[in-house]
Amino acid sequence: MPQEIPANSVGVVTPQIAIFNEPLELRSGKILERYELMYETYGELNADKSNAVLICHALSGHHHAAGYHSTDDKKPGWWDSCIGPNKAIDTNKFFVIALNNLGGCHGSTGPTSINPATGEPYGSDFPMVRVRDWVESQARLADYLGIEKFAAVVGGSLGGMQAMRWAIQYPERLHNSVVIASAPKLSAQNIAFNEVARNAIMSDPDFHDGHYLKHDTIPKAGLMQARMLAHLTYLSDDAMGEKFGRDLKADQVSYDYTPEFEVESYLHYQGKKFSTTFDANTYLLMTKALDYFDPSQYYENDLAKCLSHAKCKFLVVSFTTDWRFSPERSEEIVDALIEADKEVAYARIESEKGHDAFLIPIPRYVKLFTAYMERVAKELAL
Repeated sequence: MPQEIPANSVGVVTPQIAIFNEPLELRSGKILERYELMYETYGELNADKSNAVLICHALSGHHHAAGYHSTDDKKPGWWDSCIGPNKAIDTNKFFVIALNNLGGCHGSTGPTSINPATGEPYGSDFPMVRVRDWVESQARLADYLGIEKFAAVVGGSLGGMQAMRWAIQYPERLHNSVVIASAPKLSAQNIAFNEVARNAIMSDPDFHDGHYLKHDTIPKAGLMQARMLAHLTYLSDDAMGEKFGRDLKADQVSYDYTPEFEVESYLHYQGKKFSTTFDANTYLLMTKALDYFDPSQYYENDLAKCLSHAKCKFLVVSFTTDWRFSPERSEEIVDALIEADKEVAYARIESEKGHDAFLIPIPRYVKLFTAYMERVAKELAL
């Protein structure tokens, strides 16, 4: 049954596809001769095209960041709480672009796309990409839309890495970089988590060396295990305790290995859901892009020297119980920006929600984010 769309929503939106026939040389040396990017836009682009904001998604994100695809949708886009009329990223002022990254599985060219060389899905033959490759493709999307300079490039987690990379790679093309719940590079522990997840996927008998679509199957069990592991790292101990505690699904224990605790049931539900909506090869590719990200390695491992190329202003936000990308990792970015004499605002938000806090409308976080974006609009006379 159609639902009434909230007044502060961007409403029903239609995804669009940008087609690029100019070859894209990737950091790996591989070349994509042709590719497509799926994206959505919210708000109106002003006459001088100065009000554009780019949203960079995290590992399992996509282009549908706000609004609804139809009035039958039960849930809006993944960041609807922050994008829309009179929200933090106010679509009365800003023209917002959200895309599905290259290598994704929600419409952009990726492992599930047809490889023109074989006529079959790329599968594991799709080349690995790095954050800099995403930024290059995003810059080409900006060119396609006639946008020379973004009012802001915004992202959380892996999206924050892209926002940071934008400031280094295209310093003349953004006024502000908003880096939320992110890090200048992964810790050894984070790389280890990603490797365990990848191993779960690649060990699944249905993986078929990444060419499972040719076998009309998917590595569902492996993807489920990978998602369950990842989900553990997105939540804090407090958040899990508050949400589930040690509650049992039934009144008595069953003395077997089926999920008995509510937290077990929740993880199984999340894993099963993810295993049918996300591509395994894309998951491998995205986690590798996370592992490889370290822009300072090209500047003698000096993050301040690396960020000295930036010309924009920065907002950096962390959350107290985020142990995947802890506040200390955000503060490394802040310290490097200060050393590089860049203008940076920083907030460490109290939250029990763990890494997922950046997706949740925590009042102080939203208030801070809104104030910063209002300043951006004022400075650009939007």
